[in-house]
Amino acid sequence: MTRTMDFRMSREGLMQVGDTVSLAESTLSTLAGTMYYYTITPALAMSNNTPKRLKNLTGKVTDVVPYGSEWTVTLEIEEP
Repeated sequence: MTRTMDFRMSREGLMQVGDTVSLAESTLSTLAGTMYYYTITPALAMSNNTPKRLKNLTGKVTDVVPYGSEWTVTLEIEEP
């Protein structure tokens, strides 16, 4: 099963389509429960908060799209 996630990147050219990247997981306690967010290491881009934890911390860049002064990086993450 493949999971797709978007990340925000603040600087251009840090990743290209086809790159394989590693992720670091962080947690956040909220009124809605535990949320997870992920950073493409070393601190290249960050995901939004998600209640669903990833089982694999490696992904492949499938798209890099400019969005104002930032870029949206889309990853495909293979999960068992």
